[in-house]
Amino acid sequence: MHEDQTLVFSTKEDEEERRHIRKVQNAFQYYRRYAYLRVNKTEDYLNSLAADDQRLLSKYRSHLDNVRNCIDCNQAVIREILRDRLLYPTGDNATDVSDASQLDEAPEHVRHGDMDQAQSTLKLIARDWSSECAVEREQSYKPIIDSIEEYYKPTDYKLNEIKILVPGAGLGRLTYELACRGYACEGNEFSYFMLIASNFVLNLCDYEDKHVLYPWVHQYVNNMRRADQVAPVRFPDVCPVKYPPKGNIEMAAGDFLEVYKTPNAYNCVATCFFIDCANNVIDFIRTIYKILVPGGIWVNLGPLLYHYSDISGQNSIEPTYEDLVIIMESIGFDIISTHTGISTKYAQNPLSMKQSKYKSLFWVCRKPPNNFDQQQQQKQQQQQEPPDLIVHQSNKDVNPDVHVDFETERQREREPKQT
Repeated sequence: MHEDQTLVFSTKEDEEERRHIRKVQNAFQYYRRYAYLRVNKTEDYLNSLAADDQRLLSKYRSHLDNVRNCIDCNQAVIREILRDRLLYPTGDNATDVSDASQLDEAPEHVRHGDMDQAQSTLKLIARDWSSECAVEREQSYKPIIDSIEEYYKPTDYKLNEIKILVPGAGLGRLTYELACRGYACEGNEFSYFMLIASNFVLNLCDYEDKHVLYPWVHQYVNNMRRADQVAPVRFPDVCPVKYPPKGNIEMAAGDFLEVYKTPNAYNCVATCFFIDCANNVIDFIRTIYKILVPGGIWVNLGPLLYHYSDISGQNSIEPTYEDLVIIMESIGFDIISTHTGISTKYAQNPLSMKQSKYKSLFWVCRKPPNNFDQQQQQKQQQQQEPPDLIVHQSNKDVNPDVHVDFETERQREREPKQT
């Protein structure tokens, strides 16, 4: 997003957007006080122990003071993030965030879930924009970028005419990387925690490693050393203001299903840790198919966590991978390549004793290049029962360095059809 670009809200949605942004701002403002509650609870228990136990934990007591200092530093970064008003609708009379004395006041309507999102946003800043998380980014983003560059080669296309959409763009690094390669890239994000933070990194950080953040300070378990919990990261490792991308980059706010309804609008949709964020994943797949141009591709990487599966009051379906293959082909996609077992982590402290990772799925699907092929394929599928599992030769556990032979696919398109 360039400095002269802002998010525009319709009149009908304006008040709802204001309330949502105010809720996010309140959670960010309350961060320090909320985080202190956890430290204070531990210290209160420490003070209740026998004198000999407290003496043995003297260095641990000092560590709790270091934790508070890290929380203070995080709040200072949050204050910088909130200082800019670019994303806020005009006329919002929320607290003046330049007044640091008001950041400890408990704002109204702050929920535990909001505070979890505020803390998670700090970890996601580290994931997308710190050198410490470069390996984690490469696991997730490199297969996607490589496949897009192989399909839409710079030698064959004017890249600024290739429109790529990244739903669930988060802190915007994948969107930025694709735009740096010359593509016209648009990120879409529903969470204003993410949008406000990504706007800060993309538009307001004017040199590399400008800010220091302590993203793991809330992880009290599985720490080998005291220093591991309070390990700093600097961001951004690359400065988008200093090194703007060659291609156009935009960030759009809103629900993916509500915002994107125009058929044949994008040459590529790139999803990373996104498709399992739907109550009904079929809605996502249908929408992706609809908005792709004929011949356009959908590149996906991620697990099947299904975020709404265990949330009270939410309905959810959780199709397996083999179900998704059936769904994608039944909707009309040509599955060019699929791979399983891609080792990926998500916002993990690299120093923690616990290292959770996914064996993620990766696939490249294509919307058929013309309507006739599409109609014929759908007609044939409607006449047949879907098989239990559609297996492709490329369905193997592979290294993330994925290569897809798109030239073979294009050669098949040029061959005369058998009648």
